[in-house]
Amino acid sequence: MKKITGLFVFIFIASLFSCNQPGITSEALKIDTAKEQQQINIILDSFNKAAAKADFNSYFNFYTDDAIFTGTDATERWTKKEFMAYSKPFFDKGKAWNFTSLQRHIYFDKTGNTAWFDELLSTQMKICRGSGVLVKQGDEWKIAQYILSATVPNSIMDTVTKMKAAEEDSIMLKFKK
Repeated sequence: MKKITGLFVFIFIASLFSCNQPGITSEALKIDTAKEQQQINIILDSFNKAAAKADFNSYFNFYTDDAIFTGTDATERWTKKEFMAYSKPFFDKGKAWNFTSLQRHIYFDKTGNTAWFDELLSTQMKICRGSGVLVKQGDEWKIAQYILSATVPNSIMDTVTKMKAAEEDSIMLKFKK
């Protein structure tokens, strides 16, 4: 009987700890988004500066090991390792790319461990858009996905579409097969 009573007491105590504790509200579990947003802004600015200085190691340390980079060309979708191989010659020459944020928006999921962003960038290609997903690994934010896209003003979209049609029609055919 003592063993059964002890078992019930153990189950009762365990169930208390598995429930929400009084005094701990969902508000208390929320992240300080202003602080995290400030940290992400610093990371993204430093990420862009590392490329501008052609600092290969620093630049790629901002990515998760399983990160994906998607570039402006339809054929540019690389794992971190593939993107490193593609980018190495540019960094070795001491001139990668120089992007500066003009406007940035950052959002968080409910856990505070995933964030996504979109930004307008001043680049050598004029205005581009950078967007991506960051994940928190320990105390650090890392880029898990980065997408770079070139913006095209609506007033010249028809002209640009005609200019790229032949090349991109062949790419679309490959995907349709």
